[in-house]
Amino acid sequence: MGEAVAPGFPGRRWKKFFITIERDEDGGFVVKCPSLPGCVSEGDTREAAIENIREAIQGSLETRRANGIPVAVETLELDVFVE
Repeated sequence: MGEAVAPGFPGRRWKKFFITIERDEDGGFVVKCPSLPGCVSEGDTREAAIENIREAIQGSLETRRANGIPVAVETLELDVFVE
C-alpha cells in the first residue's frame, strides 16, 4: 500500500491497495481487497469489476473512519516454495 498527494484535491491523498481478481462461474469477475476485510465487488468485465472495487474501497474507508476502525489491516507478501 503506497500513498501520494492527489493533485487538484487539497487535503486528499491517493493510496494504493492490492486487489485480487477471479473469474466466477458465470464468466464475470469477483474482486477483493485483502487489506480491507469484507471489501468485495464484482463486474461483468474486468474493467467494470476494477471500477466497482474502487468504489467499494472508498466506501469501506469512509465507514471505517466514521466508526473508529483502523483504515486497513496489515498485508504481507510471503515467499512459499512450490514444486
